[in-house]
Amino acid sequence: MPHNRTALAAAFAALVLTATACGGAGDSGTGGTSGGNAGAPGTTAGFDGTTIKLGVLSPLSGPVAVIGQPLTAGNKVWFDHLNSTGGIGGKYKVELIQEDTQYKPDVAVQQYNKVKGDVVAFTQILGTPSTLAVLPQLRSDKVLASPASLDALWVREDNLLPIGGPYQVQAINAVDHYLTDGGGSKDSKICTMIQDDVYGEAGQSGIDFAAKRYGFTVTNTQKFKLGTENYAGQIQALAGAGCQMVFLVATPSDAGKIWGTAAQGRYAPRWYGQSPSYAGALAKSAVAPYLQANVLIASEGTEWGDEKVPGMKDMVSRAAKFAPSQQPDYYFSFGYNQARAMTAVLEKAVSMGNLSRDGMLAASKALGSVTFDGLTGDYTYGAAADRNPPRTTTLFAIDPSKPFGLKTVKYAFTSDAAKAYEFQKADI
Repeated sequence: MPHNRTALAAAFAALVLTATACGGAGDSGTGGTSGGNAGAPGTTAGFDGTTIKLGVLSPLSGPVAVIGQPLTAGNKVWFDHLNSTGGIGGKYKVELIQEDTQYKPDVAVQQYNKVKGDVVAFTQILGTPSTLAVLPQLRSDKVLASPASLDALWVREDNLLPIGGPYQVQAINAVDHYLTDGGGSKDSKICTMIQDDVYGEAGQSGIDFAAKRYGFTVTNTQKFKLGTENYAGQIQALAGAGCQMVFLVATPSDAGKIWGTAAQGRYAPRWYGQSPSYAGALAKSAVAPYLQANVLIASEGTEWGDEKVPGMKDMVSRAAKFAPSQQPDYYFSFGYNQARAMTAVLEKAVSMGNLSRDGMLAASKALGSVTFDGLTGDYTYGAAADRNPPRTTTLFAIDPSKPFGLKTVKYAFTSDAAKAYEFQKADI
């Protein structure tokens, strides 16, 4: 794994070390033994004997709030449903402590330190840069957190509870689709346009892996900073290089401007967008006809309301009950699934009689396979070294007549190349 993937985290090391005075780092747990059915867990940080508190670090304001808000709503709807049935173990209600990170890694570290002494774990930390910034302190504090990010780096991290097929898998499967069903060949000019940070590098590393497996060379890569206003230069460079397929790694606000610039320039390659590049508003925008003709989104699960997938009917009915104003949104689904994974750990920790930080980490290592009923691939947990994430990707086309504007093109498929991808621990 290239060292520059983790360079951002090093930049925050001093901040992490000096910020530990905020929020309380110690594990005050008095939980019981590690065996099953060990009796009621003792009080500990984030658990008063009645209520389990979980942290949420998400961009609730700013341009990436279009992801953070529905994703956090998904967290909340799952736990509202769970609380209505009695809570964890049928008796312990869950409360979420939400903090706004603004999609800024330094703010994420500050907010982490603000609340870490008040929570059992974090059911969400949104963003690859923010997760990397907080990770050194998660390790030293022995805190478990679920990243709202699909970087492959998370698979081998004891302090992280990832879900879903990683970004690298999305990129690999997108290339496989292009080469087998999308009209491309290894002689096609395959290119990338990526956000210039660790999030962008995650998608790029998947494309680079696919290039080696399928025997092609990436023709051109264009990078951009989050929030760039003018993308004419990058689009002209891709067009000038003759790029026939472009894999885009962006957030929705940038992706909309990128695709709008391409449409104005009448540049129409086959675009594949990494999952966070899309938001439902794009299907209702002026660029929608261009997206319908040229863009596929590599993501998880299925279209909103698809009752052929077992978990979808339950999720939609629970959203209607606990968040009736919630619009169809696959970020909502992601947050809902994160909460389900964290619930599996909490249930295990309660059965082991220990909700302390050590108890939560031990419980996460004791998990087997957790199913998400088709909303995302089943995940085999256990010790981080032995985890096996799903290698599946669903491809969507833009269709304004569909909820959230997405129509399933190919559901939960896995390429041989994705099966061969190996996961490594973050080098920080």
